[in-house]
Amino acid sequence: MNFSGKYQLQSQENFEAFMKAVGLSDDLIQKGKDIKGVSEIVQNGKHFKFTITTGSKVIQNEFTLGEECELESMTGEKVKAVVQLEGENKLVTSFKGIKAVTELNGDIITSTMTLGDIVFKRLSKRI
Repeated sequence: MNFSGKYQLQSQENFEAFMKAVGLSDDLIQKGKDIKGVSEIVQNGKHFKFTITTGSKVIQNEFTLGEECELESMTGEKVKAVVQLEGENKLVTSFKGIKAVTELNGDIITSTMTLGDIVFKRLSKRI
């Protein structure tokens, strides 16, 4: 399954609790909570490029499945991680105690990030 496309945030759950748990300031949490960000994914075989635009903040991450890479987290920190493909439609990685799963079903991407007992979930639709 090819992940390539642009996806706009439709809904999210536990944004504030999760962002507070990873250390984002209350000011940044308030600024970011209502923005309908856009993610663009370009997949070329096992190589992926994610561009996530939330207001004026842009995060770009590139990786090749199964190879160690450096990812920028939502706090701006650079972390080393390995992204794996589970099945045909699920990207999975872990860093700094966070498990991140991105699952594509049709035109909907479900992204979950779990830290302890806090599960941050985002639903985005292909545009």
